[in-house]
Amino acid sequence: METGVEQGDRLVEPKTQLLLSVVVPVFNEDDVLSEFYSRLSSVLSDIEMRHEVVFVNDGSVDNTLSIIESLRCADANIAVVDLTRNFGKEIALTAGLDHARGDAVINIDADLQDPPELIPQLVKKWQEGYDVVYATRTERRGESGLRKLSASIFYRLIHWSASVQIPQDTGDYRLLSRRATNALLRLREQHRFMKGLFSWIGYPQTGIPYQREPRGAGCSKWNYWQLWNFALEGLTSFTTVPLKVASYVGAITATLAFLYGIKIIGTTLIYGDPVAGYPTLMVTVLFIGGVQLLSIGVLGEYMARIFDESKKRPLYLVKTYQPAENIKPDG
Repeated sequence: METGVEQGDRLVEPKTQLLLSVVVPVFNEDDVLSEFYSRLSSVLSDIEMRHEVVFVNDGSVDNTLSIIESLRCADANIAVVDLTRNFGKEIALTAGLDHARGDAVINIDADLQDPPELIPQLVKKWQEGYDVVYATRTERRGESGLRKLSASIFYRLIHWSASVQIPQDTGDYRLLSRRATNALLRLREQHRFMKGLFSWIGYPQTGIPYQREPRGAGCSKWNYWQLWNFALEGLTSFTTVPLKVASYVGAITATLAFLYGIKIIGTTLIYGDPVAGYPTLMVTVLFIGGVQLLSIGVLGEYMARIFDESKKRPLYLVKTYQPAENIKPDG
């Protein structure tokens, strides 16, 4: 691969036909799209590679789609994938990767928390030979203390428990080489925890630290209930630790119950048979019942995912697809 050279802050690439694709999943982002596009296009104009920007409209109900279409009328490097409804960010990101034709593909959100100005550094690392270049957050500005704490706990928990090493404090903002993208697109599971899938494919990977900025406008589309479900998605997709914990808790509970039973028998033989305490009986029954229900719930989470995967439904449906006019179909 030919490598570029730096001149000041600008990345200069020898004249080449390499194509850079930028995938942008959007959902109700009409209040920030124009500024995002302005900053993104400014960055891309300083990288001497052909480029396309693939906007994926994930069932927006505001003016997001009309803004994207107006941007496309003025910029022939923009492609639009309009999904039939809201499928969720992980699926929308997959749809964008499916339609991206670049030799390198960058995933980025439109809310400006992930600065487009970091893209030249991602490209430079790719030119050095890395297949996956991810952006690691050193600071999360504009977020509440509770959200920062919960995110920190989740990333460290998934990093500790997952079957693959998932980088801590790292979102979806990253660059993928073409071979890494093709490998990722072979994974068509319904329950998609993209941060784990990015790590699962392997290949040489490296990170770039950055400070995450507050949203450019509007508010986050993720509430705490959605974040909780997202955390469950990650834990059940890439680790069987919850099942093991349920087994261990059940074994410990059974052992304690057995020892307690021996104690009762011994006490009865030595001191007689007093009337058993009602509070003790209720606490014991409720505790064991709670453990059983919790274990059944953990099993249910995994079984629900097996059920969804068995139906073999497509990940998403596309209403319309408008490719970038400046990019030939053969790429």
